[in-house]
This record gives sequence, C-alpha cells and structure tokens, in this order.
Amino acid sequence: MSANSATTPAEKQKTRFRISDKFPFWAQIVTGLVLGVLLGWLARSQDISWLKTTLEQVGGIFVQLLKLAVAPLVFFAILVSITNLRKVNNAARLASRTLLWFMITSLIAVAIGIAIGLFTNPGAGTGLTPKDGQKPEGSGSWIDFLTGIVPTDVITPFTELNVLQIVFMAAVAGIAALQLGEKAEPILKLSNSVLELLQKALWWVIRLAPIGTVGLIGFAIADYGWDLISKYATFTADVYIGCAIVLFGVYPLLLATVAKVNPLQFFKGAWPAIQLAFVSRSSVGTMPVTQRVTERLGVPKEYASFAVPFGATTKMDGCAAIYPALAAIFIAQIFDVQLGIQDYLLIAFVSVIGSAATAGLTGATVMLTLTLSTLGLPLEGVGLLMAIDPILDMVRTATNVAGQSLVPVIVAAREKILDHDAYNSASSSPVDEYDADYADDATDADDEVRDDVRDAEEKAAVPVPA
Repeated sequence: MSANSATTPAEKQKTRFRISDKFPFWAQIVTGLVLGVLLGWLARSQDISWLKTTLEQVGGIFVQLLKLAVAPLVFFAILVSITNLRKVNNAARLASRTLLWFMITSLIAVAIGIAIGLFTNPGAGTGLTPKDGQKPEGSGSWIDFLTGIVPTDVITPFTELNVLQIVFMAAVAGIAALQLGEKAEPILKLSNSVLELLQKALWWVIRLAPIGTVGLIGFAIADYGWDLISKYATFTADVYIGCAIVLFGVYPLLLATVAKVNPLQFFKGAWPAIQLAFVSRSSVGTMPVTQRVTERLGVPKEYASFAVPFGATTKMDGCAAIYPALAAIFIAQIFDVQLGIQDYLLIAFVSVIGSAATAGLTGATVMLTLTLSTLGLPLEGVGLLMAIDPILDMVRTATNVAGQSLVPVIVAAREKILDHDAYNSASSSPVDEYDADYADDATDADDEVRDDVRDAEEKAAVPVPA
C-alpha cells in the first residue's frame, strides 16, 4: 500500500457515519426518558406484566454492566490518579485544596437540606406510621465504617464490591509506586493500559444509556406509580428542590465569585455527565464522562485524573448531604422524635466525614443508616424510604457528579492553572466526540512513532567514523 493511500484514524473517523451526527446523545437520553414514562404508564395502567418485567430486566442489565466495571475501574483510576500527581506542580497543595472544597460544598449542601426540612416538615401529613417501616438488611455505623476501611484480604473487596476498601488498597499501591520511582514504571504502564481498556469498554456501556433509560424510568413508573409518589410528595419535592438549589444556585454562585468564570459555560460543558448521572444513578459509572468534561472545561489532565476519581468515591453533595439531612428530619417526624441543635450539627458532621461510605454506587442506604445510627433514630425508618429511593437517587447522583466536576474547576481557577480558552469553548457532547478525540490522540501517537522512526533512519544514515 502506498503512503498516499494510507488513511489516519482521524480521517477514518471523519468518513464514518454516526447516528449521533443526526441524533445527539442528549436527544437520545430525552427520548429514552419520554418513552420510558409512556411504557411504564402503559404497563401499570393496563396491568401488562410482561412489559413491566421487560423494563425491569433492561434497566437491570444496564446498571449491572456499569457495576461490572466499578471495582477494577476504581482501583486503577485511583492508583493512576495518585501517581499522576508527580507530574503536577504543588501536588500536595492541589490535593489539600480539593479536599477543602469538597468539605465546604458538602457543608453548604447539608445546611440547605436541613433548612428545607425544617421549613416544610416533610414527615407531616403523609399517613405513614412507624409500622410501615422495617430495618434494612444492611446498615452502617461508625465502627463498621472505620474498621471496614482495611480489607481482610485483597480478593473480597472486589467480589463483594466494597468500594471503600478498594480505594484504600489503590491509595496504598499508588503511594508505594511513587516511593519506588523508576522501579514501578512497568506497573504504572500496565495500570494505565488497563485503565484505558476499562474506560473504552465502559464507553460502550455508556452508549447504551438511552436504552437503559427506557428500562429504568419505565420500571420505576410501572412499579411505584404516581399514587406512591403522592404519599412522599413533600419529601420528594424537598429532595429535588434542595438539589436544584445546590445545582443551579450554589454552584453558579461559587463559579462566578470564587472561580470567576461563566457558570452557564460550566453547565454547557458538564451537562453530558450530569444527564448520564441522572439516568445511571452511578457516580463511578459516569466517571469517564465526568473526567472528560472536566478536562474540556480547562482543568489540566494530570490534575483532573486525580480529582475526578477521588470525587467519584467521596464527593456526594446529593447522596451524603442533602438527602440524609432531609431523610433524618422526615424519619424523626414519623417516629415523633424531637431533634435539637446538636442533632443538626451531627448531621453536618456525618455528611462531611462519612460521605465516602456512599462509595459512588447507586443508592445511599449506607449513608442514611450511618446518619440515623449517629442520631439514635430507628433504623426502621430506612424502610419507609426504600420504595421511593430510585426516584430520588436520580437527582441525587446528578448533583453528586456536578459537584465532582465543579470542585476541580474552582481549584484550578484559584491556582491559576485553568485553561480559560478551553473553558469558554468546552464542547457539549463528549460521548458523541469521544471517538474523534481518541482518534486525534491516536494520530498524535502515530506522528510520534513516525518521528522516532525518521530520527532512527537519519542516525543510521550518518557515516560511522573509521
């Protein structure tokens, strides 16, 4: 084959027809939402059992595919992210500032949740009683949380999907690799390759999100129905309003005043990750999209590759701040327990310190049981909220993921490492353009290989002195 007839990966990408060129990913998600609602309503109103079962299986398979990659993805993402800090100036400062802003935004979010709960009294007039509740199969406590960080072996955390223990092992491995220096390079190259492989496979799953949306939303409507939602109308509205205030009030305010950037541009760039989080209900499953949009918002790749995986397992403004604050007030009112100022301070403390317990997976039961056990509230209250949990988890996870992208932008802007040109021109659809970017990277790699070959040929052509 002649050199002129060879085509680069980028050229192949341009000639390939993609449905997303005519039907963008956000439109596919919206279509899935609408279709899911219609099919769910049809299955419930007409009592079509096979349709309900089909919706459940479609949504379940999509979530299971996301969970399949969680354990190895978290391990290698955290390991690589820690080792990538060696490429960043003032790495310790960036890490500490990231953690500080995680805490600040969590405190703001939990304060909003408490304020809304005190103002609306979500547990009043629901018709629910303590008899309607039941203890969850699993619960969280501070002893379980602290002793559960260190695994008993290296296999169980992966088989039982204990993300907190996986994060611990990855952090230890990453720090050890930094200490070893050049001796750890083979392991780091392997880890980077495995991480890229996992992210590529997960992107295939992400492309199935519109289909997964149909199943997840459809089954929620078919199984729970509007009657159940009406019993929790105030509580559901509180969670959505609280998350909306944080998403569209607090975050834009921080962007405008602290980072001094255009908030609308942030949502334009981050929206693909936010909408995928709303559907998938998994911060870790959304992590590749979150990292890509964060990089496109001008955050240096080396820093983003640390901050986003770290945030995907610990930064939970929706699940670990707004939701447990409102849920604690709701359950206290159902069980007729009076909460005092010290109890609200405890809620804030748990939201900041214990947020890693949510582990970036769907649902926030562990965080809720941790909060209730700290306050001395009956764990049976968790059973009151299990039925409505999937409906709430969508907006909670969307809030989580927005915060996981927001904090790196704020820190990068404060440390003057944010690329403002990239921020102001951030793309709105990373899923549609991922292959193109990947092809560009491949082209760059091809160019580097060709340069190396050319250099070798030039050296070989130099006469050797007699």
